[in-house]
Amino acid sequence: MRSQHLASGRCSPYRAAMNISANAKIRVKAIGVHWRDGCLLAADVPDGQGAIVGVRPLGGSVEFGELSSEAVRREFKEEIGIDVEIVAGPVIIENRFHFDGADGHEIIFVYEVTFPSGAFAGEERVVVHDGVEGVARWHDPAALDRDGCPSLYPRGLKALLSGLMSTR
Repeated sequence: MRSQHLASGRCSPYRAAMNISANAKIRVKAIGVHWRDGCLLAADVPDGQGAIVGVRPLGGSVEFGELSSEAVRREFKEEIGIDVEIVAGPVIIENRFHFDGADGHEIIFVYEVTFPSGAFAGEERVVVHDGVEGVARWHDPAALDRDGCPSLYPRGLKALLSGLMSTR
């Protein structure tokens, strides 16, 4: 009975109860965590009006047939023009959120990455090409998710990073 209900094109009882569109999809993402002097490289996350509401490590969608490790390498090459080396991961986060009037659901593969020697040395910001031009900066994680400071996205990443940092 259940499979007939789902095959009919109607949304599941869960989707109906949660008022979730039948077109809503779970997105699979891969992000790279890069550290410099204890600070995390993260790109600005603007809202629909352009105000910076948070920051997020670089990365993006995993394409069909692509491994998440391949995706994180590809995304860094596309966004900031460098080849990264994966040194740890993945750790996986599931992220359900509401942003700019829409609900989202992501499965995120988190990798720790390193840059080639000397890449962006002495630079405080990095220009990011992700459909639109943006900016990434190195942030002290302790200064994120506090009143008057940007939030770190995805939610839960800061706690995860704190746990990983304590094991180093």
